[in-house]
Formats: sequence, structure tokens, C-alpha cells
Amino acid sequence: MGGSSAVEDDWELASTNDAITLVLVGKLGYGKSATGNSILGRKEFDSKQGMTGVTRTCQMESTVRDGRTINVIDTPGMFDWSVGSDEVGKEIVKCINLAKDGIHAVIMVFSIRARLSEGEETTLERLQMFFGERIVDYMIIVFTGGDDLEEDETFTDYLGRVPAPVQNIIQTCKNRVVLFNNRTKDENEKNAQVQQLLIHIDSVIVNNGEEPFSDTIFRELKQGALELQGALELHDKEKVNYNLKGYSAEQIDAHKEEIYKSHEEHLARITEMVEQKLNRTIERLEKKLKEEETARLEAQKKAEDEILKLKESLQKAEKENEEFRRQGGRCSIL
Repeated sequence: MGGSSAVEDDWELASTNDAITLVLVGKLGYGKSATGNSILGRKEFDSKQGMTGVTRTCQMESTVRDGRTINVIDTPGMFDWSVGSDEVGKEIVKCINLAKDGIHAVIMVFSIRARLSEGEETTLERLQMFFGERIVDYMIIVFTGGDDLEEDETFTDYLGRVPAPVQNIIQTCKNRVVLFNNRTKDENEKNAQVQQLLIHIDSVIVNNGEEPFSDTIFRELKQGALELQGALELHDKEKVNYNLKGYSAEQIDAHKEEIYKSHEEHLARITEMVEQKLNRTIERLEKKLKEEETARLEAQKKAEDEILKLKESLQKAEKENEEFRRQGGRCSIL
């Protein structure tokens, strides 16, 4: 396993295959699961109205559209670190394990129903700090709640009035943005919004040389999965030889358990690696926030000092003016 610098900064493009893998990210309650169901064309992910997230662990489901297999991975608040880096780390490992061949597009979900704020940038910053700057090349924005737009308001109108941080995210993602109405019963509307998303996905795939995103963690997990598969296949082939050599069924089963145990230890090492990387990312974010707060306070103090100087200058001018009036408008001779 590579050192910390390789874990933090190293990434490479994985070989593509026929399947397209999408990962849904965003805050709890924004409609990730409902969006996943819309993409699948059926209900597979638990989804309920409200700001309380339903998804508790990563889950992958698949569908076929236009002859292509599309894997959709729904996630809990994977970058909501209030639950602790150990829990978040396990979910990241599970998500990457599901997408071990790489991610073709990251779907960042926002909600028209939510009050968007400067905090929305945090999710993007965490993704960039954890996976690297290149992750934004794979990102597409989906706004849920299309049915809540005002009757005389277009989606373009709405985007024009979202907070500046959200507009910055959209620009960072090269204006790859789609509006979803996950409540609609209109089949034409359902298909149209998914087709628009697929157009952006195809654009992302082409722009990235038809190669999905992958990094050190992906490679480690894929290698572990291949080793597990190989060991299990060899074990099954050797069953007859085990019997001929006098091994009991219990001993053969114990050997298989050892194979799984070795793989679980491999996953545990990767999970620990992810948790360490998360903690480093948290430290970097905290340092960045502290530096920004320090700069803000310094700018505020500078502004206050300037205001104080202006007040002092104004008071001095008023005193001089008052003295001038007392002397009858005559200049004093020193």
C-alpha cells in the first residue's frame, strides 16, 4: 500500500467498460434517492418527503437505457462529517467498492425546496479535497423539486437568483445542470429529464476520454476483489483434491473462511486509510476556514480603523471650523 502522499494526491484513469456508473451525492433530504429512482425508472431506493434522510448506507441498483447498463449508487450524507470520520469512511469504502471499476459521473443533488446557502460549497470542497480537483470534471448538478417552481418562473430564472456560492458550483461544473421533477406521473416528462441528464453524462464521458474516474483507493479495492475472486475460484476447483487428501468438510469450510477473513482484513486496512485521509481533509478544511476567518477579521479591523481615522479627521475639521467661526472668520496670525 502506498504512502500518505500517494493516497492523498495520486489518481489515475481506469479502463472503461460497457456499464456506466453514477454516484449520487448531496445533503440529506435533497432528494438523492428519488432522483436515483427516476433514473432507474422504478422505485428501488427508499425515499420520503422531508429533510430527514432515509438512505442509511450505500446501495447500487442498475437499469438498461438505450442498450446501455447504468449503475446508480445512492449514498447517505457521505460527506456529512458530523457522524464521525469512522462511519463516513466505511460508507466511502463501500461506495468505491461498489464502483470499483471507476465512476463515470458524480451527480450532485440540490433541492429547490431547500434554502440554499454558502454552506453548499462545503460538499464540493470536501469532494475536491478528498478525491482531488479532477473530480469536478465528472460532476453534474441536478436540482430536485421541479414541480415547486412558480408558474411564471423558468428554471433559468430560478438559477439566476440562487446564492452566489451555488452559482459558482454550477460554473465550476461547466453549467452541467438539470431540473428534475421526481413527483411527475407524466411519462414524457420523466423520459425528457432523464434524457437531458444522459446528454450531460455522455458529454462528461467524452470530455474525460471515455475513462471513468479512479484513484488509489479504487485500485486497492479492485485488486482486493480480484484476489478474493481468484482465491474462491481456486478453492472451489481444489475441493476434490482436499477430499482426496483427507480434509474434512469442516476443514475445507475453515479454509474458505480464512479466504474471507483475509479479504475483510484487506477492507479494514483500506477503511483505516480512508479514515486517515478524511481526518487530514478535515484538518485542511479547518485550517482553510480558520485562515479565511482570520483574513475576514483583519479586513474588518482594517475597515474599522479606517472609519475611526475618518471620524477623527471629521472631528478635527469640525473643531477647526468652530475655532474659525469664533475668531470672526479671521485667520489667526502666529
